Amino acid sequence: MNSVESNGGSSADDATPAAKRNMTRAVVGAGLLAAAVGAGVFLVGGERERAVAADAPPLAEVVVSRPLVKDLDSRLSFLGQFSAVDRVELRAQVGGTLIGIHFKDGQLVKKGALLFSIDRVPYEIRLAQANAQLQRASARLAYAKSEFNRADELARNQAGSVQNMELRKSDWQEAQAAVADANAQIRDAQFDLDHCQIVAPFTGRIGNHQVSVGNLIAGSRAAISPTTLLATIVSQDPVYLDFDMSESDYQQYKQYKARRSGDAPEQVQIAASGGQRYSTSGNLDFIDNALNRASGTIHARATVNNPDGVLTPGEFARLRVVAAAPGPTLLVPDAAVLPDQSHFIVMTVADDGAVVPKQVEVGDMRAGLRVVKSGLTANDRVMIGGLPFAAPGAKVNARDGEIKPDNDQAKD
Repeated sequence: MNSVESNGGSSADDATPAAKRNMTRAVVGAGLLAAAVGAGVFLVGGERERAVAADAPPLAEVVVSRPLVKDLDSRLSFLGQFSAVDRVELRAQVGGTLIGIHFKDGQLVKKGALLFSIDRVPYEIRLAQANAQLQRASARLAYAKSEFNRADELARNQAGSVQNMELRKSDWQEAQAAVADANAQIRDAQFDLDHCQIVAPFTGRIGNHQVSVGNLIAGSRAAISPTTLLATIVSQDPVYLDFDMSESDYQQYKQYKARRSGDAPEQVQIAASGGQRYSTSGNLDFIDNALNRASGTIHARATVNNPDGVLTPGEFARLRVVAAAPGPTLLVPDAAVLPDQSHFIVMTVADDGAVVPKQVEVGDMRAGLRVVKSGLTANDRVMIGGLPFAAPGAKVNARDGEIKPDNDQAKD
C-alpha cells in the first residue's frame, strides 16, 4: 500500500526550540503593552477626577442658630385708622355778606377763637328797631295801666261803669303782652347780631375756607335755602383709632378678657404710619355690640392721647392687643423669615448640612425679633446669615451664630 503524505502546516509541537522562544517573547510583550495601556488609562482617569474636584465650587458659608426662646404674652395685631373725636362743619346761623376770615387754612385754633365775620349792620338796625318797639310798648303799657287804675277807682265809687273798667283792664293786659313781645324781639335781634361772628367750638385744626370774603352766605335761621359750608374743624387731642377684629381674634380676646379681673380698659400698643416701634399707647374702650355679617368682623376703637398733634385723623397705624398670658415663645430675626406666595418660610440646616425650608406661621415683632407661632422647634438650626447663597437641598458649610434681642426695643 502506498502511503499519502499530508501537506498541512506543522503544529506547535513540531516547532523548533528557537521558534518557541520567539512566540513566548511576543505573548509577554503583548501583555506588558496591555498592562501599560491600562495603567495609563487609570492614571489619566485619576487625574481627571482630581481636576474635577479641584474645579468644584466650595460649599456656601452660612450662619445658623437655634431660635431664641423667651416667655412672652401673645398679642393680636391689627391695622387701624385714626379719626377725630369731634368733627364739625362750620355753617352760619345767620345770612349776610362775609366780611372777614380770621385764620390761615390748616391752622390750629383755640376754642372760642374768631373764625368768620358776617356784616353786622343789618342786624344792628334790626336790634335798634326792636329797642324802639320796646319803648313804644312800654309807653302804651304805662298809659293803659293809668287808665285801668282810674276806671277801677271810678267803678269802686260807683262813678263809672264796670264795663269801662273791664275794657281798660283788657287794654292794660294787651299792653303788657306788647312789652313782652318787644323784649322777645330784642333777644332775637341780639342773637342774630351775636352770631355774625363765628367762633371755634373747640380746640382743633381747621381746614381750608370754602367761601371767600364778599360772598353772600345763607344762614340756618332763614330756612329758605341750603346753608353755606364755611369750613371744617376737627379735634386733635385725644384721637380715636378705629379697627376691625375678625371673629376668631375677637373670641380669643374675649376669652382672655374674661379670665382677667376688673373692668379697666385694655391698653393697646401703637406704631404710627411709617414707624417700626410701638412707641405709643392707648386704651381699648369700645367694642361694637354685633358682628358685621358681610365682613365677619366686629368694630373696635381705642382712644389715644395726642398732646403734640403728631397723630392725624385719616392716618393709618398698626396696633396690637394682648390676648394670652405669657408662655414660651420662639423668636428669630425678621430677615430670616422669607415670603413665599401666600405663606412664610424659614431656612434651616439639617445635620448632614443640607438646606431644609420650613413653612412657618409668624406673629408680631418683639424686641426686634419676629415671633414664630408654629412650624419651628427650639432645636432647629435656623439660617440667620448667608441666606442669598443657599438654595433648598444644597449642602452648605454652617457655622454657629447667636440670636440676640434688640435691647433698645426690649420693651416692645
